[in-house]
Amino acid sequence: MELEIKNLTKRYGDNVALRDFTITFEPGIYGILGANGAGKSTLMNLITDNVKRDGGSILYDGTDILELGDKFRARLGFMPQQQGIYDQMTAESFLSYMGRLKGIRGRELRQQVGDVLGLTNLADVRHKKVGGFSGGMKQRVLLAQALMGDPKVLLLDEPTAGLDPRERVRIRTFIKELSQDMIVLLTTHIVTDIESIADQVLLIKKGELLRVDTPHALIESLPADWRPVMGIPSLEDVYMYYLGE
Repeated sequence: MELEIKNLTKRYGDNVALRDFTITFEPGIYGILGANGAGKSTLMNLITDNVKRDGGSILYDGTDILELGDKFRARLGFMPQQQGIYDQMTAESFLSYMGRLKGIRGRELRQQVGDVLGLTNLADVRHKKVGGFSGGMKQRVLLAQALMGDPKVLLLDEPTAGLDPRERVRIRTFIKELSQDMIVLLTTHIVTDIESIADQVLLIKKGELLRVDTPHALIESLPADWRPVMGIPSLEDVYMYYLGE
């Protein structure tokens, strides 16, 4: 299984959001780092086909996703940054609703709702309205809906934003456990989250892919004068060296 992106380009007027972006994803976690406006959200929107590309291709196992259409979308899970949840719905009814939007019906729908509630530790609150949930619980509901349909490509946009440290650790540990059999793309401004769980890190600046490597290799690539005088260098130092404005 692979998701291959070749010479992907997207323009908004005179602004080039992505320029000749090329990379191949295989199962594992890919952390995407870049300043605001670097092209992270554009990349996500192109993979979900929410915006139209101006050039290049996105291939899933060798076939363009535009040709695959619904067959690719059925393999895709997306967790948006905004907590767009119907507060008057229970966790179970919200997930059932999202499952039906994905074309899941009947016994299979009930089975999958139960499975993702269990995976995200929400089974004991399945009948409670999500409007009364904590921020971390709402994030887990959004993650649960992204898992409906057994996706092979999972896109997570700021999955730990606004969470306290305990919830952040819980969410990222769960994401790590999920990644054995799927491609996970994760964008976040919390660099320590990516350093903790990413197999590979993408550094994006002004729509271009600067580097792709493991967190350790990127940290080791720092020149001596960028390493902290006291303490151990981290991915935050990498961010400032390669992406700091």
